[in-house]
Amino acid sequence: MPQIHLDDETVARLDNLREEDEEYDELINELMNIYEASERTLFHAGEEY
Repeated sequence: MPQIHLDDETVARLDNLREEDEEYDELINELMNIYEASERTLFHAGEEY
């Protein structure tokens, strides 16, 4: 698995988002899913069905 370095400010922001004993990888995965969902929403915003 790739390793990344996060500065202290980023770690603090992630800590504020974590729920109870949630692992960082779970949180990052959830954030990525939210980002991808919002990206799809913006991409399809102008389309008519």
